[in-house]
Amino acid sequence: MSIRHGLLSLLSSGPRYGYQLRVEFEASTGATWPLNIGQVYTTLSRLERDGLVAPGGADEQGRAVYTITEAGREELARWFSTPVAQTDRPRDELAIKIAMAVAGDVDVAEVIHTQRTATMRALQELTRAKRAAGGGLAQRLVLDSLIFKAEAEQRWLDHCEAVSKEKNR
Repeated sequence: MSIRHGLLSLLSSGPRYGYQLRVEFEASTGATWPLNIGQVYTTLSRLERDGLVAPGGADEQGRAVYTITEAGREELARWFSTPVAQTDRPRDELAIKIAMAVAGDVDVAEVIHTQRTATMRALQELTRAKRAAGGGLAQRLVLDSLIFKAEAEQRWLDHCEAVSKEKNR
């Protein structure tokens, strides 16, 4: 997801000011994607330049609010209707690291153990965060996704360990 589409999504439910967008973006992503307020305003400027948002005046406290335009709604609909391809995701650094360890003169079991420990710690932190969140559905779904990915990583590490032991026999 891009910040651009995240902000458009938030604006689709009504006008917002910059700081409000930042807070709602972070809450919606389960606080897993912190935003710098400068990123918000830079993205809003680009969205305005591209005709996807428009300044909507000021709220009762004088804060500048933004609204989504019809072109912005069309862009958002296009984004939501386009699946995320596997090739659109960044490289998997862990898979590359394990592959290089297997191909090189490295203690693969130690690399796997180190990663398994870190992944288990992350899984525990995510589970605690989910229990503490109690927030909205969006936040819960993001945390669930991260938990499922950590669990899958643990299973994959088990697989890597088993395959590397077979290779050494």
